[in-house]
Amino acid sequence: MRFTSLVIELIRARPRLIVWIAVLLQAAMWLFVALAFYRSPPGNLATLLAFGREYQVGTDLGPPLAVWLADIAYRAAGGHMLGVYVLAELCEIATFIALYHLSRAVVGSQQAVLAVLLSMTVLAFSSSALDFGPLILARPLWALLLLHSWQIIGQRRGNAWFGWSIEAGLLLLTTPAAIFLLLLIVVFAVSTAGGRRTLRGLDPLFALIVVAVLALPYAVWLERAETLTLPALPQTAELSARALHAAWLLGGLVLGAAAIPALTFLNTGMFAGKGEEPPIIYRPPVEPLARNFVYFFAFALPLGAVLISGLLGLDSVVGGPGAVLIMSGLAVVVAAGDLIAMRRARMLRMVWAAAVAAPAAGVVLAVLFLPWTGANEIATSMPARAISDFFDESFARRTNHRLRAVAGETQLASLIALHSGRPHLFIDAEPARTPWMNQTKFSETGGVVVWRASDTAGTPPPEILKRFPGIVPEVPRAFEWLVTGRQQLLRIGWAIVRPKGA
Repeated sequence: MRFTSLVIELIRARPRLIVWIAVLLQAAMWLFVALAFYRSPPGNLATLLAFGREYQVGTDLGPPLAVWLADIAYRAAGGHMLGVYVLAELCEIATFIALYHLSRAVVGSQQAVLAVLLSMTVLAFSSSALDFGPLILARPLWALLLLHSWQIIGQRRGNAWFGWSIEAGLLLLTTPAAIFLLLLIVVFAVSTAGGRRTLRGLDPLFALIVVAVLALPYAVWLERAETLTLPALPQTAELSARALHAAWLLGGLVLGAAAIPALTFLNTGMFAGKGEEPPIIYRPPVEPLARNFVYFFAFALPLGAVLISGLLGLDSVVGGPGAVLIMSGLAVVVAAGDLIAMRRARMLRMVWAAAVAAPAAGVVLAVLFLPWTGANEIATSMPARAISDFFDESFARRTNHRLRAVAGETQLASLIALHSGRPHLFIDAEPARTPWMNQTKFSETGGVVVWRASDTAGTPPPEILKRFPGIVPEVPRAFEWLVTGRQQLLRIGWAIVRPKGA
C-alpha cells in the first residue's frame, strides 16, 4: 500500500466512486466556465430555446424532444441559462454512468473505470459540453440503448426490453440519426446467434409497439410537413468530392479520439522505470460475444456514420461525434487484455487531466485573449441579458404594449427572445421555419426588427428594408462585450413595428 498510488487502490477497491468523482468534477468545471465566462448561450442554443417555447411537434431543427426539454429547463431555472447548462451536464453524467454499467458487464468493475476515463477524453475533444441540443441528448439515450441491448442479447435479461423500447422511442424523438443507430442494433442482433435467439418471442413485438406509439406524433408531422427537404444523393461527378469530404470527417473523428492512443502509448513499457513493478488492473475473461459487441459498435458505427455523412454531403457526422465514438474507450480496454499494467501512473493522470480540461481552458483563453487580437468575435461574450432588457423595455415605453415578436438577424433576435416575456421569434428571411408567425401576424402584433449596424445612422440592410419597407430606424444601441479588447462595440440597429390599433 505504501508504494501504490491512492488512485490505483481506489480503482481497485471503489471503482464506482472514482467514476462519480471524475464525472462530477468535469460537470462542475464546465458549469463554472459557463457561469463565469458565458454572457450569452453558445452555438444555436438561443434559437433552440426560441423554437422550444412554441412546443411544435416538429421543426427544421429536427424531432422535438430536445427542444422541449431545453425550454422546460429554462423555465424551471426562472428564465436563467443555468437550467439548460445543468441539463446538458446531466446528460453527460448519465452518458458516462450508463457507459460504466455497460463496461462493468463486459470487462468488470475495475477496467470499466479505465473505459470511462478514456471515453471522457473523447467526448471532451469531439463535441461541445454546454451547447444543449439533439446531439447532447442523444448521448445518454444511445448509451442506455447499448447497455440494455447487451443485457438483452448477452445476458438474456428479458426485463430490459421495457427500458430498451422507451429509450428507442425517445431517441426517435431526439435525432433523425436514430433510425441509423437502431438499424445497427438490428444488424448486430440478426448477425449473431445470441441476437437471433432474443428475437424469437413476443418481447420484441411489444417493444416495437411501444416505440411506434412514442414516435407516432413526429411521424405524422413528417408525413404532413411540406417544407421538409431531404439531402439529395450525389451525382457521379460529385462522388470524388463527397469521398474527400468523408475523409475529412473521418479525420475529425480520429483527431477527437487522439488522447486515447496518446495515453496508450505513454503506458507502454518504453516509459517504464528500471525495476518498476507497475500495479495491475485485472478483469475476468471477456466472452467472444461481448468482444464482438464492443468492436462492432466501436468501429462499424463511426465508419457507417462517416460514409452516410460523406455520401449525403452533411456538414457533421450523423449522430454526432459524441455518440459514434462512445465505445472507443471500451474497445481499447477490451483489446488491452485481461491484465493492464499502469506504468508511470502519475504521468498518466496528468496527461488525462490535461486532455479533459484542455477544451474548457481553451474556451477561457479564447474569451479573455482573442478580443485583443482583433480576430473574430466571441459569440458567448454578447451581453444577452442587457440586449433583451433594452429592446423589451424600449418597445414597452414606445407602444405601451408588451413585446410579442422580434425579427431581423436571427442571432440577435434569438437573444432578445430569451427575455422573461419570451417574445416570438420570427425568421423573416425564411418564414417557413417559424410557422407560428408570418408577416401579416407580425404587423398586427408589432415587434422589434434588429440588425448589425454598419454606420452611426443605423441604416437597415437592403434585404431587411425589402421585407419591412415602412420601418424607421432608430439610433443604434451599442453594447460592450465581456472583454472588448481591440474589438469595436457591438452596435445593433433597430426599428419598431407598432401594433395595429396602438
